[in-house]
Amino acid sequence: MIITELLAILSIAAATGLRLALPLLLIGLMSGPQLWSNVPLLSRLPPALVLGVLATWSMAELMLSKDRYSQRLFQILELTLSPGVGAVAGIGVARTLGLDSWLHWPIGITSALVALVLQLLQVGLFYRPRRPPLWAFFVVDGLCIVLAVFAFDAPNQGGIIALVMLWLVIRTAYLWRR
Repeated sequence: MIITELLAILSIAAATGLRLALPLLLIGLMSGPQLWSNVPLLSRLPPALVLGVLATWSMAELMLSKDRYSQRLFQILELTLSPGVGAVAGIGVARTLGLDSWLHWPIGITSALVALVLQLLQVGLFYRPRRPPLWAFFVVDGLCIVLAVFAFDAPNQGGIIALVMLWLVIRTAYLWRR
């Protein structure tokens, strides 16, 4: 059913809104022996190069994003790259799930917007008067991994988590405006 596939795409888009390289790395590792053959831009590069770059970037995201000064660099990069990575990941999951090719553009745009909105919320939370506690960054990392895994193993649950996250973004934006 198409709803399950759309929930899987929402799940991976939310994961790319939290971290960039980690969801792409998990897409490749969970897609079997073809690795990134369904991901639009990554399929043209050698798999060893893609694996090395994504693993290095994922480790940097997981380790260096906790420091205040390196976090600013990561936020600038993630804010600018999140729409593109969200679109690529969404289209990659759509191709893996076998959706029609005419759906790839709307899926890419929706995935890009979901990733951008979640990234904007993270940047907004960082520039609040009180910085979030350190444990919150570990929760974000764990949530990113859970959403990326759920995109393939439990798309309904992953999509529902992504929808709840989007509701929280809307609620937070409403509260910030007041």
